[in-house]
Amino acid sequence: MSRARLREMIERSRRLAIFTGAGISTESGIPDFRSPGGVWSRMSPIYFQDFVRSEEKRREAWERTFSGRAGWVGRKPNAGHFAVARLIASGKAHAVITQNVDNLHQDAGAPPETVIELHGNASYATCLECGLRHELEDLRALYEATGDLPACRACGGIVKTATISFGQTLPPEAMERAEAEAVACDLFLVLGSSLVVYPAAGLPQLAVDRGARLVIVNREPTEQDDSAHLVLHDEIGPVMSSVAPAE
Repeated sequence: MSRARLREMIERSRRLAIFTGAGISTESGIPDFRSPGGVWSRMSPIYFQDFVRSEEKRREAWERTFSGRAGWVGRKPNAGHFAVARLIASGKAHAVITQNVDNLHQDAGAPPETVIELHGNASYATCLECGLRHELEDLRALYEATGDLPACRACGGIVKTATISFGQTLPPEAMERAEAEAVACDLFLVLGSSLVVYPAAGLPQLAVDRGARLVIVNREPTEQDDSAHLVLHDEIGPVMSSVAPAE
C-alpha cells in the first residue's frame, strides 16, 4: 500500500527533488560511515587541516585510498541508483542531491551535471591549489613506482581525493544548487539518509517549509519521520524499482 501511495505521489509531482545518503549504496556493498562496522568504526577520520600540514597524514590517507580500505569506490550501482537515473531521464527530477562519494549515480546513467555532490567524489583527485583533476590510477602508478606523495602535475600543489574531509568546508556551489532544488520542488524524496549531518539534513525541512511534500525511505527511523507525509522503512532498491518509470 505504501509503495502504491509513493508511486502515486511521484506521478502527481510536477518537480521531484531526490536526496540520497549512505543507505542507497550499502545495497551495493559500500559501508556507511557511522554504524557499527562502518568506516569510522574501523579507522579514524583524517581531518583536512592534518592532511594539509602533515606529510605523515597525507601518506596515511593515500595508503587508505590506494589499498581500498575505506571501500568507497569499486562497486556497481544497484536497483536504487538505476531507478534514480530513470526518474532524471524521464524529466520528473532535474537532479539528485547526494551525500555519497562513490560515483554510483553517474555509473547508473545519471548525467554528471545532474548529480549534486555535497561531500565530493572519491573516484578521482584534485589539486588543492589550482583545482586540476587527477585520475587515481595515474597517481597510484607514480606512487608505487617512486613512493613520492601525489603532487599536482601542473603547479606542484598538494593533491587530495575530491572528497570533503572533516574540517573542510562544503562546496558552496553544490549547497546552493541543493537548496535551489529543495525550494523548487513539490515533492522531496529522501533515500537512505539518517538525516543527522547538517547542513545537508536541513534540506528536507526547507522543502517542507516551501510547501513540498516529504517522503523518507530508510531502513531505520530518522528524526524527521514525524515531518514526513510518507515513511517507508524498507530496502531502497526494491521500493524504487517498483515506483520509478520503466526503462
